[in-house]
Amino acid sequence: MPVKFDITYTIKDLQNKGIIQLNEQDILMMKGTTEGLVYTLCEKGEPKYVVKLDHQEQISHVEQFLTTYDEIRLLPKLLYTDPNKEFIVYSFIAGTTHFNRGSKVKWMSTLVKDLFNKYQHCDQAADWGRLGIPRQSWHEFNKISVDAAFKNIGDLLPIDDYYIVKALIERNGKDEHKQLKYLLHGDTGVHNFVFSNEELTGVIDPSPMIGPIIYDFTYAFCSSPDDLNIETLRTSYSGLNNVEIDEARLIEEVVVQLYTRIGICAKVHPQDLDDYLKAWDYWKAMLKLI
Repeated sequence: MPVKFDITYTIKDLQNKGIIQLNEQDILMMKGTTEGLVYTLCEKGEPKYVVKLDHQEQISHVEQFLTTYDEIRLLPKLLYTDPNKEFIVYSFIAGTTHFNRGSKVKWMSTLVKDLFNKYQHCDQAADWGRLGIPRQSWHEFNKISVDAAFKNIGDLLPIDDYYIVKALIERNGKDEHKQLKYLLHGDTGVHNFVFSNEELTGVIDPSPMIGPIIYDFTYAFCSSPDDLNIETLRTSYSGLNNVEIDEARLIEEVVVQLYTRIGICAKVHPQDLDDYLKAWDYWKAMLKLI
């Protein structure tokens, strides 16, 4: 990420190159990634373009993801990548994140149909995990995630729950050689979903990774504490292609993902914690039924 960045010069340069068209512009600063910076370029008060600065490696990863899936309507259109990988420019998707999203079964079904079912499998020799942070196995990726969650959860849950989750990833890790590797968004949570009139209209801010499709699916399902029930899961999963696991395994995948979500929640979203802890009791009971 450049130490100094002249957004005014950049706008003029992008206009001269014909990449953006703005007659009257006002620049609105928006919060970006933890270390990145985002500018929204507006014309007559209406957002039209996003200029995102980040580390060169992250810019390259986002460029790879958006280029690979340039036909997916839910994703912003990549318009330009700086030759030095200091920033990218993509289309602005109108709407709000988090709020006015309607029922989970509705937006999950849209995600399945218009994003997850369009994922492409990649080189099966590619490393598992986030691009730039390779893992030797999917089991290793899950183990690191669960151990990090355990530290954040502390005494919110009994330590036996941690051992239950560890046992699940150990058992299910034995068949990971059968899983195809896909290029995933990697951060499919409601904080990155754009809604308009209770319709899912966009998915932003990828953190690209290599993994099985079920990861992005369960990540989305567990990303908000509402409607975390078996009926919503079944309906959402019924439309998912390229994933062949039985209901027992599906429930186990949700339990692992939910545990890591509680870890994140305990650290950065404490307002949702009570609802997630109730959901945890529900899914622990579901485990006993399979």
